[in-house]
Amino acid sequence: MPSHLPLLLLLSLLPPLLSFLPPPPRFACFRPPSLIPAELVPLTVLLPPASKGISAQLSVLPLRESSSIVVLRAPLPFDLDAEPQQGLAVVTKDSAYGALAGDVLRYCSFFEMGLPRGDGMVTTAASFAGGVSWQCGLKDVGRAKSWEEVVEALVSNTPQRTDECVLVVERGGE
Repeated sequence: MPSHLPLLLLLSLLPPLLSFLPPPPRFACFRPPSLIPAELVPLTVLLPPASKGISAQLSVLPLRESSSIVVLRAPLPFDLDAEPQQGLAVVTKDSAYGALAGDVLRYCSFFEMGLPRGDGMVTTAASFAGGVSWQCGLKDVGRAKSWEEVVEALVSNTPQRTDECVLVVERGGE
């Protein structure tokens, strides 16, 4: 047996092992640890439609010093003037529902097909019965793979599914 055979065997196993690593984010921005404030901001967000009473718990790490996290509720139809700038989704024009130019979009409500969520008997029965329907969640904009993914999340908030879109923005700071 040649002496380089174990090395060749090891090298042949590397590609399948590397496929289990998560892909690097393509849209998210990189911030050196020294520039990120060390304090997480806990947040509870009522998901749309508000009449369902479903909320999400978040812990948001601000990207800028002395910034604040603001939850906005935009009635449908809504307009959001935003664009990708240096890996961030930045609001470019003030809106009637409270978004301000310079705000950084961190999360937005989005809808996708899925099994009902919850811990009650009705949701458990619907899950076993295959009761697939539109489910609301919060899209982490910083982890989106492309700007198109952010736009798709925003436009999934349609009048057939909800009456508002929830936006979590970071405002102010250096």
